Amino acid sequence: MNKLYVVGIGPGAEEQMTFRAMNAMKEADVIVGYGVYNDLVRPIFPDKEYLQTPMRREADRCRMAIDKALEGRTVAMISSGDAGVYGMAGLVLELAQGKDVDVEVIPGVTAALSGGAVLGAPLTHDFCVISLSDLLTPWEKIEKRLAAAAEADFCIALYNPSSHRRADYLRKACDILLRARSGETVCGVVRSIGREGESATVLTLAELRDYAADMFSTVFIGNSQTRVIGGKMVTPRGYRDV
Repeated sequence: MNKLYVVGIGPGAEEQMTFRAMNAMKEADVIVGYGVYNDLVRPIFPDKEYLQTPMRREADRCRMAIDKALEGRTVAMISSGDAGVYGMAGLVLELAQGKDVDVEVIPGVTAALSGGAVLGAPLTHDFCVISLSDLLTPWEKIEKRLAAAAEADFCIALYNPSSHRRADYLRKACDILLRARSGETVCGVVRSIGREGESATVLTLAELRDYAADMFSTVFIGNSQTRVIGGKMVTPRGYRDV
């Protein structure tokens, strides 16, 4: 059976990849990914064949990986974080339907988890993940999700909080959250998780509204119980009260 692994590589550093992810890429003849992701794993696997497409060519990238697998090559299609969280796993499974390709999804450490660990323990209780990118999701739907999550007192991890085209989206999101959350709600931002220049900031929701985030940032909004302990962002689950 022609083999296609869809691999989540986590933040990209070798020590933050799972054993299954490493083994899949070792087994692969060809690694397919966005250029930045290929550059992260190329020093670890310099002898592999690499194929890539630019952003917004995701479907072409998936077809390229499937075609290579149909040639009898073992292929690893890589995504940062987890391939099933805003990654390529779903699209590969859609496009491979009915083809003679065995697709195996290999989980990775998504930014909500790796970034949360940098901040401390912001997601110990119920949480949700919302992307602020409206490239594939209408902003009106994102607004509804933000409002519902705020009202339900979820901890929230925000992906894709800002870009050149969406410079004010984080501010807009904070304005929605502030309708149901206190401006003193504990928040955090981690930039370049697991990569050179990694940084973490703990701040309030009111301060987050004016924070200059970018596409390398992952944003965390605490719930009503989240607090700062020893400089870390912590959301207690209530174990001490049991």
